[in-house]
Amino acid sequence: MNKKIKLTILALCLTVTSFMSVSFVDNYFEIAKHLDIFTTLYKELNTFYVDETIPGDLMKKGIDEMLKSLDPYTTYIPETEIEDFKFMTTGQYGGIGAMITTMDDYVIISEPYEGFPAQKSGLMAGDKILEINGLSAKSKTTEEVSKILKGQPNTSVNLLIERKNNSTPFEVTFNREKVSVPSIPYSDFIDDGIGYIRLRSFTRNCALELKNSILELKKNQNLTGLILDLRSNPGGLLNESVDIVNLFIDKGEEVVSTRGKIKSWDKKYIANKNPLDSEVPLVVLINSSSASASEIVSGSIQDLDRGVIIGQRSYGKGLVQQTRKLSYNSQLKLTVAKYYIPSGRCIQALDYSHRNQDGSVGKIPDSLMTTYKTRNGRMVKDGGGILPDIVINKDKYGMIIGSLVKERLFFNYATDYRLSHDSISPNFIFNESDFIDFTKYIKDKDYSYQTETEKVLAELKKQAEKEKYFTSFSVEYDSLFNKMINNKSDDLLNSKDDIKQILTGEIMSRYFYQKGRILAGLSFDNEVVEAIKILKDTEKYQYILSAKE
Repeated sequence: MNKKIKLTILALCLTVTSFMSVSFVDNYFEIAKHLDIFTTLYKELNTFYVDETIPGDLMKKGIDEMLKSLDPYTTYIPETEIEDFKFMTTGQYGGIGAMITTMDDYVIISEPYEGFPAQKSGLMAGDKILEINGLSAKSKTTEEVSKILKGQPNTSVNLLIERKNNSTPFEVTFNREKVSVPSIPYSDFIDDGIGYIRLRSFTRNCALELKNSILELKKNQNLTGLILDLRSNPGGLLNESVDIVNLFIDKGEEVVSTRGKIKSWDKKYIANKNPLDSEVPLVVLINSSSASASEIVSGSIQDLDRGVIIGQRSYGKGLVQQTRKLSYNSQLKLTVAKYYIPSGRCIQALDYSHRNQDGSVGKIPDSLMTTYKTRNGRMVKDGGGILPDIVINKDKYGMIIGSLVKERLFFNYATDYRLSHDSISPNFIFNESDFIDFTKYIKDKDYSYQTETEKVLAELKKQAEKEKYFTSFSVEYDSLFNKMINNKSDDLLNSKDDIKQILTGEIMSRYFYQKGRILAGLSFDNEVVEAIKILKDTEKYQYILSAKE
């Protein structure tokens, strides 16, 4: 009997070994076969295609399309884009320290970073770059100009600049520097005892920056509540998100875990330090562009009932990426795992190929979502980002605003304003007389736009003419169309509050840079107002965090 059992076990082992070997050989053969097909196809295409091809562009297109079939976050990074990738993870690069954009045939400075070469040398938003190091910059893209402006620190760059109120262009020469964009562009008290901190991205040492910002707030006055703003924060380094949550929760708590195909990616990330403050009432602001590490922080804070989340449903990116080095200094950023927050849920959107126009997660049927519970027993669901405890729907701008933005009329007006006003108050608000001045400014400018109503009426007329009905109601149609046009003429006045808000931020940024733009936004921010209200109402704050029957 024992002999039979041994023979049976031996047979099973041989079968399994044989299967694994065949499976490995088959898989290896498939990979080798298709690599050979791809290589020969690539060679034949480059040799015999009727027009000249650019091998590098052709290969990158093929790689990009292949990776796109997997998920949106697995991407190929060629050597030419490595510096931009490093900037995303470190916030550092060598350059002049300015955001740029195109206008007509030239690249212009859209916003200098405070304290870096562009700003220190006197460059301003609206300055047109005519030449770089003696070579014309006309018709160059922002990518082309950016590559030239970036370089090793302490290397020189010369720009020929055209400024609107200067009769002749002028030269600016300065050294590039190591530009390190702070993760926290703004931190201050915005109400009695209530601190506000904007976290721009999860770059290296951002947890330490946040810790120091909180300590600085506490040094100035008693901190009775904290607002952590993660809106439009695309995420970044996983370990930084863990360290940030650790600032608010006890040592030993699990913040997030990851699970992948390879067992080494099955990890638990635990708060390994004593918290900075585990008691201060906390509100985290998120929106549809808050992704990845932002969702780890907001989701963990929600799952552990450590704070209240306010805003709109987050982006829904619960996938972990790792970079792998390839030949010729290129890299592959690929998805290796999914992450799970303390309740056990994964916030990865179930369908990341179909999103709303603003990038937010589309409607997900409840039947596809699993319900989990927070520490206090509150119901939360997976599969669609982080749903805030208090949802505040974002106001939508009228079509006239989109047209004014597209034609750069806000930007150009702010440029003119800066050139005609040497200084403004740090508490500047675009007022009624400023609005009247703006309406005069755009009076002779082209910012035409077609409303949805116009589109529908135009389609109605077209279809009615096709079916030969239009003649019978053309008088009524013309009357309706003229009424609509009269109402459209009021769009500028109806959008007055939005215009004031936009121009307050645009003008403040010309004098106080990123801090000014953020400070200006706080004056009109409904979500910040709601956050302050919640932090001041202790009873309501605790009620939100409790399990409600």
